Amino acid sequence: MDAREVVDALLRPDLRGRTAYGAPQLDVPVALNTNESSYPVPGVVVAAMTAAVQEAAAGLNRYPDREFTRLREALASYLGRSGTTVDPAQVWAGNGSNEVLLHLLQAFGGPGRTALGFTPAYSMHPIITTTTGTTWVDGTRGVAGAGAFDLDAASAAAQVRERRPDVVFLCSPNNPTGTALGLDVVEAVYDAADGLVVVDEAYAEYARAGTPSALTLLAGRPRLVVTRTMSKAFALAGGRLGYLAADPALVDALRLVRMPYHLSTPTQAVALAALAHADLMLETVDAVRAQRDRIVEEIARMGLSPVPSDANFVLFGGLADGHATWQGLLDRGVLVRDVGIAHYLRVTAGTPEETSAFLDALAALVPTHAGAAP
Repeated sequence: MDAREVVDALLRPDLRGRTAYGAPQLDVPVALNTNESSYPVPGVVVAAMTAAVQEAAAGLNRYPDREFTRLREALASYLGRSGTTVDPAQVWAGNGSNEVLLHLLQAFGGPGRTALGFTPAYSMHPIITTTTGTTWVDGTRGVAGAGAFDLDAASAAAQVRERRPDVVFLCSPNNPTGTALGLDVVEAVYDAADGLVVVDEAYAEYARAGTPSALTLLAGRPRLVVTRTMSKAFALAGGRLGYLAADPALVDALRLVRMPYHLSTPTQAVALAALAHADLMLETVDAVRAQRDRIVEEIARMGLSPVPSDANFVLFGGLADGHATWQGLLDRGVLVRDVGIAHYLRVTAGTPEETSAFLDALAALVPTHAGAAP
């Protein structure tokens, strides 16, 4: 046997033949495939981060604060700006929201347990689920008389009652469709579930005015978790900081599975500097929303079918062959995301210039690439 066959024979059977997560990382003029912010960290904040890391560097001979106390206080304060009081004891953080989700599944999933999500949704949910030995269950979307990707309270609750999962994932706004959930869906799912209900709000800051957050439902619901990230609206994808809010008892349970000192001193310093300049860091949110809405309007004018979005991206359909259009855009220097939904692609809302480049490239393709019903 060659080395790959030897390793495959040793690998857990449930992981054999699987493909690792990974959006293409290509050197192109316009990269709009991973929902990052196209705007760099402001110079003032860069200086603050640099100073914070420099100050912390002298103490790197010591382990970081295992409880990341100051960071939890800062995150709780930031969440409180929405009008919902969050105590630092309710906050947990990790190296990106994916590690936070991993902690939840390590603690509340595992062999013999199941997790359910309503497909299509964030592709990492089933991947992280599987890596913990938890069984993944695909729930379904689609509501009669509504959009193909909508999820209503009655349907979601019925699926949860039927499957009895140990963990339920809800995305609001949903990735890759961009649609936000009504709180009635979260409440119905929570009431129908016996286990954990995780509302992934990675794109919450981009939601349209009046869109509610599941943070408002935390009080009195010890099985409810709301996850967030600093990778998107905070333009800190390279900083790797995700977090959650939940009941203090649930947060305490996560200490059983986290690695010692899992958040480095530099990571904490960078995140604290960003939170200290939250208003400045979030100044680009309105600009991104404007480009998102521009994409929706222009794509609709081309005769394609954009899905209404509360995120920093747009899913659009009406393509005869989604992958062929993806390649056609790439050939024109624009990288978007093929999320595996027939006749659809997803594009991140970037700068005005990036949006123009995308729309111009798409317009050139539409005459020969449009054709499938959404």
